[in-house]
Amino acid sequence: MPALTDLSSYSAYPIVQAPMAGGASNPRLAAAVAGAGALGFLAAGYKTSEAMYQEIRQLRDATSQPFGVNLFMPQPGTVDPSAVEVYAEQLAGEAAWYGTALGDPEAGSDDGYDAKVAILLEDPVPMVSFTFGCPDRTVLDAFAKAGTYTVVTVTTPAEALAAQWAGADALCVQGVEAGGHQGTHRDDPQLDGTGFGLLSLITQVREAVQLPMIAAGGLMRGEQIAAVLAAGASAAALGTAFLVCPESGASALHKRAVTDPVYARTELTRAFTGRPARGLLNRFVREHGRYAPAGYPQVHHLTQPVRRAAADLGDPQAMALWAGQGHRLARELSAGALVETLVAELHAAQGAHA
Repeated sequence: MPALTDLSSYSAYPIVQAPMAGGASNPRLAAAVAGAGALGFLAAGYKTSEAMYQEIRQLRDATSQPFGVNLFMPQPGTVDPSAVEVYAEQLAGEAAWYGTALGDPEAGSDDGYDAKVAILLEDPVPMVSFTFGCPDRTVLDAFAKAGTYTVVTVTTPAEALAAQWAGADALCVQGVEAGGHQGTHRDDPQLDGTGFGLLSLITQVREAVQLPMIAAGGLMRGEQIAAVLAAGASAAALGTAFLVCPESGASALHKRAVTDPVYARTELTRAFTGRPARGLLNRFVREHGRYAPAGYPQVHHLTQPVRRAAADLGDPQAMALWAGQGHRLARELSAGALVETLVAELHAAQGAHA
């Protein structure tokens, strides 16, 4: 694998397909994005290390272009079990309604992190990113020695400084507009609703650290990509924009909901996983969001059978319909056509401001 030392050397265009855990970011989507000149990503979160490895093999068979793999950091054991138990009691009716049992909240909190790191060091990929924290310097140094470019997701200037100190090559700077989980390094419920908007965050991080930035959060159009590049980012990551592509592994229910006028807005909620995550406002969020404790990944494990049963029954009202604030701007294009459209919009916006 050739050593790639600059973020711009990973793809022809400054566009990244954000890793979306839960199945959306599959090898087919990443290969299509990479083939169109953007950077494709696999999401290892919620997968076993073996499943991650098999997806990497499939992607390598499908493309010779660089790609990335995203890992979830292990979570500290600070969750209050009694709070999770109280929430489980509240969800008993949901489980009964969907004809399933609640999941085991103690099904694991490290997401197989060590095994995944070992595989990625033994058989390196071009890029690895991290969410929910920052690895220590020994891990980042090991990836550097293996020739892997490392990216740490940050949501504040302080997190950016920690990532720079630890030896990360670049940052994914995530604004509060982003769909799915907020990649905060520490889950503090007292900070709920206080996240930075993307443009403000880019500027503050740019003035705090010297690392390249991938901007993420609600980006759906080439003009928005031009704006974050002008603000100082080196590339833009889009998740919800790619979620509705035919190559995405998201469920048909989820894809339809993203553009369905029934879902008028998104909300940050702990209802499904115990960590703040942005999704379409549905019945489950309305009824349970205010009661959900800070308990990740225990709440994720708890609600998983209910979410799966709802999906099997074709009921999106109890599914985690992750989506960014720009979800109504989603376009049902193939991944390749979407990249081409975004690039044309980006060049038009940059030309208009030249």
